[in-house]
Amino acid sequence: MSTETEILAEVEALKAKFSDTRALYREACALLFFRFGITPTANKLYQYVRRGSMNVPTEEVGKFWDDLRHRARVDIQHPDLPDPIKAAAAEAIATLWSQATEAARGELAAARLELQAEAEQARQAQATAEHAVLEAQQAGEQTRGQLTQMEERVRQLQAELEAERRGHAGTRARVEQMQIQLEEAGRQQKALQDGFAAELAKAREAVEAANERAAGAERRALKEIDQERQARARADAAAEAARQKLADVESAAREQAVQHAAKATRLEIDANQAKLALDAAVQARDGLIRQVDQLQQQLVDGQQAVSRHQAEAQTLRAMVELLTPPLAPEGNKTPRRGSRRKADSGVP
Repeated sequence: MSTETEILAEVEALKAKFSDTRALYREACALLFFRFGITPTANKLYQYVRRGSMNVPTEEVGKFWDDLRHRARVDIQHPDLPDPIKAAAAEAIATLWSQATEAARGELAAARLELQAEAEQARQAQATAEHAVLEAQQAGEQTRGQLTQMEERVRQLQAELEAERRGHAGTRARVEQMQIQLEEAGRQQKALQDGFAAELAKAREAVEAANERAAGAERRALKEIDQERQARARADAAAEAARQKLADVESAAREQAVQHAAKATRLEIDANQAKLALDAAVQARDGLIRQVDQLQQQLVDGQQAVSRHQAEAQTLRAMVELLTPPLAPEGNKTPRRGSRRKADSGVP
């Protein structure tokens, strides 16, 4: 089992024994110093215990060193001890205190550099996120402009389609009117044919009567028959002309209807394509809005990380102020008891 694993196991055992956080940190200090020969610092204690805030291990480390110095002074100032032993013990305690202070300063400097690097990374991530948000907003503005243009184009196409539909309805109405006129012409032709048949019957009766009455009346009847035949020929010609006109009108109406149908089909295809493009643009806009939301969330996370690192940096500065001992006057290696108490009260 490695030292680190053994320390973690011992700390877990202490957690089971001590529910009070400060008592747990005091026992962890004693464990590291007296059993494993490791100088306890606030950072190390917090890494092992992971309870409370950083102020608790900082205060308990200071109390641990104060208690250790107090016990050392009691042993050193015992009247039965020789002076060389007292001096050696005092020098050993001072050396231990200096080493602990240097270790704490080194760890604090490394932590400060690490926090500065993390803060710089957070600032860079924030700047990148802000730039991405700005680009996304610009892309969103462009997309909204394109959507507005597409909507305007769709409205124009719909207006053109409605105009074509109205024109097609007018053409259909004209065709129906022409069909009514053709039906009227057919009825007139039938009336002429009926009149002609009646007149022909009368002429036949007259011819028979003329044949019976006299030969002179026959020439007059024949002349009337010729006139009736000419009238019939004119009526047939008029009917043929009417049928030809009807055929021409129907052909023109069919061609115009085909042209209108083709144009209406093209307009409907253009409208469907524009609608598909509009749907694609709306989907692209929704994707951009989601990206903007994600980037804004990343920006908020970056700001929270910066705030957290700043709070940790302030805590570390407070630890530095607590762990940094006051400078002793030059030329006075063994301060008096009163001055040492003042120094101890200001240094953890």
